[in-house]
Amino acid sequence: MKKHFNLELFVARRISRDREAKKAVSRPITRISIVAVALSLAVMIVSVAIVTGFKNQITDKVLGFGGHIQIQNYDSNTSYETRPITDTLAFVPKLTSIPGIAHTQIYAYKPGIIKTKTDIQGVVLKGVSTDFDWSFFKKNLTEGTVLNLSDSTSSNQILISKSIANLLKLSLGDKVDFYFVQEPPRVRRFKIVGIYDTKFDEFDKTFVFCDIKQIQALNGWSRNQISGIELTTSDFNNVDEITNRVEDLAGFTVLPDGSGIKVTNIKEKYSQIFDWLNLQDTNVAVILFLMLFVAGFNMISGLLIFILERTFMIGVLKALGARNWMIQKIFLYHSAYVTGLGLFWGNVIGIGLCFLQQQFHIIKLDESSYYLSSVPINLQLSHILMLNAGTFAAVFVMLLIPSLLISRITPEKTLRYS
Repeated sequence: MKKHFNLELFVARRISRDREAKKAVSRPITRISIVAVALSLAVMIVSVAIVTGFKNQITDKVLGFGGHIQIQNYDSNTSYETRPITDTLAFVPKLTSIPGIAHTQIYAYKPGIIKTKTDIQGVVLKGVSTDFDWSFFKKNLTEGTVLNLSDSTSSNQILISKSIANLLKLSLGDKVDFYFVQEPPRVRRFKIVGIYDTKFDEFDKTFVFCDIKQIQALNGWSRNQISGIELTTSDFNNVDEITNRVEDLAGFTVLPDGSGIKVTNIKEKYSQIFDWLNLQDTNVAVILFLMLFVAGFNMISGLLIFILERTFMIGVLKALGARNWMIQKIFLYHSAYVTGLGLFWGNVIGIGLCFLQQQFHIIKLDESSYYLSSVPINLQLSHILMLNAGTFAAVFVMLLIPSLLISRITPEKTLRYS
């Protein structure tokens, strides 16, 4: 079978590699166009990697403290003094059968005051049981271990944050007194077995983890009374949909005291944090638009100059019977080649910068403001491919406009004055 000869591509390759073209005005303009595309793509790759990395890390920190979905007493107010529900309610065994639910765990809250010889600090004890997923805190553990809990006996172990430890001058193995404002007031002594540091001060300075049986005893609850149940989803992107499913299952339950069940997800509970994170998407959209505009504008300028410099060639081709679209394709092939070079170097620069930051944490951050010690990076192949495809498509569409100039070039004028 005879192979089809692509004349437009052949001519485009010849003019792209023409040695005499090195002296042409369009040569430096072409190089500028390549640099513009490369820098634009590099900025887009770095921007998306940083913003998605930042969102992922902050989201992971919030989820580590509260799970994806919470089920609690509907009468629970905004304080941490909660009214209990029981873990024997009819819907509880059915929770894991809901598609998308990966894990369930019980918890209980109790506000308290840590008192040392010189300092005091208000905190919230979060009581957890043997079903608690410690993976997040194991990753952020700086000293000691997580709690070693038993279903049969109560433990006096606690896990505190590095922020609280530094504030109160506490160390691993210290025994510390907690005071609880209630009737009658109570005191409990706990032993520090682990210190964690998530660098999320808003939560680090608030939560201390202990055995849930301690909270139940302080509140006068039975062993099956809890503040609520936390659910973890297999895909956080579907948390709103799964929340509705959980609400359909548990939301109509009426408790013995006449109150109901409230189902909320972490996005609703900490809406201010997630609204702030969602604002980052707007920033990325603005950056992407500006970078595409810069790349497209430079490519359009380069193509216009290249066309004007090749008017004699266009006139000859038209005199030989070439149609406008055929000649347009020649210049579009050339522009695609230039864009491709820009994309290649843009990937090298963008991915290279991200890799350096990911491995060596070159750019540091103020932890008190950003909750992170260095600029986070989230490099995903899908993001890189979409940015490359989107940039190429957007630039190519913009190049169709200057290529229409070819239809206004007539062989009579170009050949007459050549």
